[in-house]
Amino acid sequence: MNRVDPVVATLLILVLAIVAFVSNRLPLGVVAIGVSLALFFAGVLTLPQALAGFGDPTVLFIAALFVVSESLDATGITAWAGQLVIGRAGTKRRMLLIVVSLLVAGLTALISVNGAVAALLPLVVVVASRAGIPTSQLLLPLAFAAHAGSMLLLTGTPVNIIVSEIAADNGGRAFGFFEFALVGIPLLLGTIAILVLFSGRLLPSRNGALMPLDLVRHARLLRQQYSLNLETAVILGPTSGVTEVVVPPRSPLIGVRLCTGMATPSGDLVLLAARRGSEQLKGQDIVVQVGDVLLLQGTWDDLARHTDNANVLVVDDPTRLRRSVPLGKGARRALIVLAAMVLLLATGLVPPAVAALLAACALVLTRTVSPAQAYQSISWTTVVLVAGMIPLSTAFIQTGTADLVAGWLLTFIGGAGPHIALLVLCVLTVVLGQLISNTATVLIVAPIAVSVAATLDLSVQPFMMALTVAGAAAFLTPIATPANLMVMEPGGYRFGDYWKLGLPLALLFIVVAVWYVPLILPF
Repeated sequence: MNRVDPVVATLLILVLAIVAFVSNRLPLGVVAIGVSLALFFAGVLTLPQALAGFGDPTVLFIAALFVVSESLDATGITAWAGQLVIGRAGTKRRMLLIVVSLLVAGLTALISVNGAVAALLPLVVVVASRAGIPTSQLLLPLAFAAHAGSMLLLTGTPVNIIVSEIAADNGGRAFGFFEFALVGIPLLLGTIAILVLFSGRLLPSRNGALMPLDLVRHARLLRQQYSLNLETAVILGPTSGVTEVVVPPRSPLIGVRLCTGMATPSGDLVLLAARRGSEQLKGQDIVVQVGDVLLLQGTWDDLARHTDNANVLVVDDPTRLRRSVPLGKGARRALIVLAAMVLLLATGLVPPAVAALLAACALVLTRTVSPAQAYQSISWTTVVLVAGMIPLSTAFIQTGTADLVAGWLLTFIGGAGPHIALLVLCVLTVVLGQLISNTATVLIVAPIAVSVAATLDLSVQPFMMALTVAGAAAFLTPIATPANLMVMEPGGYRFGDYWKLGLPLALLFIVVAVWYVPLILPF
C-alpha cells in the first residue's frame, strides 16, 4: 500500500470512515482507531504521527472535563440548580421553555452538552408531569438549547477546544475562554425565540417513558408502602438515604434472622422495614426468604458499597438516587475546584489541559469523586474518537489533500468571495454533522477551511469560529448527537419529529456563522 498516492489514500480513508460512521454498524471508537491505523498502513503517516492524537493536550483536556462534570452531577449541584431555577418558573409552558433553555445552556457551557442534558433530563420530565405539559414539548427544546449553550464558553464542547488549537497552529491565535460568548449569546437568544414561538406548533404532543426521580414523590411512596414516619430529608438526605433491595436465590442472607431497627451483619446499614409480597413484616423476628424486599438506611457510600454485589438485587441504585439530592456531600469542594479551574482558564496562567487536569486531580485528592468514579465518568468513546480522528486532520494538511479539496471548492464558487466560501464550508459541516459526530465532522472540514483561508489570504479566526457554530447545528436527526438520542424515548419522539423544529434552528446557525461571525472576527 506504500505505493498508493498519499492524497488518494487519505481521501479513500475519509470516504470509508464516513460510510462506517453513517452505517452505525461499528463502534465509533473502532472506526476512529481504524482511521489512524489505515493512515499508518497506507504509508501516509509514520506510527508516531498516526498515534499522536492519544497524547494530544486537547484529548487530555476533554477527558479531564468529564471528571469535573461528574463532580457537579454526583454532588447534587446540578439537581440543586435545576430545582432552584425551575421551581420558580411556574407551570406556564413558555416560561418553562425559557427557564429550561437558560438553565441547560448555562450548565452546558461548563460541563458539555451531553452532561447537561443527562443531568437535567429527569428533572424536566418531573416538571412537565407536575405542570401537565407533554414531555415532548420540553425535552427536544432542552437538547437544542444545550447545543446553543455549547457556544458560550471554551469548555462547552470538545469542538470549541479543537478549533481553538487549530487556529493557533495555523497562523491565528487560540480563542479566549469567554470569546465564544460573542457568538454564543446571540445564538442562544435566537434559539430561545424560535423555541418559544414555534415549538408548540412544530413539536408533537406526546408523553414518553416517565423517569421516577421526583424525590418528594419517591419519599412519599416509601412512607406509604413501609409505614414510615420520617421526613423526606431523612429518607433522602445529602449524606445518607435509603434504598430497597430484593433477596435473590442463593443469597447468603437467606435464613438470617433480622428485625426492623437493627443493624445488618456488616454493621454499616440499618434495616428500616421489610415486605414479603403484599405483607409488611414488622414487630417480629424476620427469617429472610427469597423474594423479600428490605428497606435499608445508611450513608450513601455504605449503601453503594454493600448493594453492589450478588447478595441482593437493588431496586433503585443508591448512586442514581444520590445524584437527585440537592447539594450533597462534597458540593462545596466541587464548586471551589470548578471556580479555580474557570479562573485558570480565563486568565491563561496555565495551558487549558493543565488547568483541567489540576482540577480533576484536586477532585480525586479531596475525595469529592473517587478514582473509580473519575475513570467511569470519562466518555472513552469521545476520547478515542477525537484521538483517532486528529491524525486524519494531520494527513489532510501534510499530504496536501486539504489544499487540493480547497482548490476544488474555490474553483466551484469562482470569484464569489469569502462569504460564499464560508457558506459552502458551513453547509457541508451541517450536513455531515447530522450523520456523524460533529467532532469528527469539524476535524475533517477544519483543514480544508484552513487551506481556503490561506489561499484567499484571509484570517483563519472567522473560519474556525464559523465551523464551531455549524458543528453545533446538530438538530435534524436523533443520531446527530447523544443528547438528541437521549431525549427520544422520554419525549416519545419519532425520527421525523426532529427536522421540523431543527430546520429553522439550523438556518439560524448558518446565518450567524456566515454573516455575523465575520462582523466580530473580520476576514
